[in-house]
Amino acid sequence: MIKQWFGGLGTNWTHQPKQQRGVWGWKIRQGLVIIGLVALLWLGLPPAAQAGLMDDNYDGNIFALYAGNGSLVPPKVTLEQSLKYNKPAIVVIYVDDSSDCKRFSSTISQLQAPYGRVANFIPVMADAIPVKAAYSPNEPGYYFQNAVPQTLVFDAEGKLRLNEIGNVSYEAIDDVMRDIFDLLPRTESLELRRRPVNEVNVELVPAD
Repeated sequence: MIKQWFGGLGTNWTHQPKQQRGVWGWKIRQGLVIIGLVALLWLGLPPAAQAGLMDDNYDGNIFALYAGNGSLVPPKVTLEQSLKYNKPAIVVIYVDDSSDCKRFSSTISQLQAPYGRVANFIPVMADAIPVKAAYSPNEPGYYFQNAVPQTLVFDAEGKLRLNEIGNVSYEAIDDVMRDIFDLLPRTESLELRRRPVNEVNVELVPAD
């Protein structure tokens, strides 16, 4: 490739017409850039960071990428609207560049299957929470503890029934939802077990 840039230049550089010398000068500069890039690669400089499930790099909407459920974002209602409508809500405060949030996104998606019709799912970007001196109880900032993921579960009366930081288990949130909807406890209903769907997601199926 380098030869292609410099080939044909010969030894009569000063005897080339001025316009042609300008063309060759441009080619020389291009060739030097290529040589510099090749040298950098040869020196083994680290490649650009690659995002993945187990790191804190940004690679897009975590619910679409790691939970296979892009419908969760943006949420259809705000927390204020959900409380006004007297409907239970699951609020998860998250960021897209957190490995904990990436892994937790699958749990929130799984909960949408049994409760999506009867409860509002409200993912909230932590960076989107406005910074101000005080918040009202119908704002996510009122509950945010500067750590993600943070899960909030409200009943139909607006009472906060769960407030946990970290990767809360499906079962822990499900127990709260069962209590809100007056469902049978898990120990008295069909026993379920987790079955891996892929390297990220699992599903709940009847136990053998």
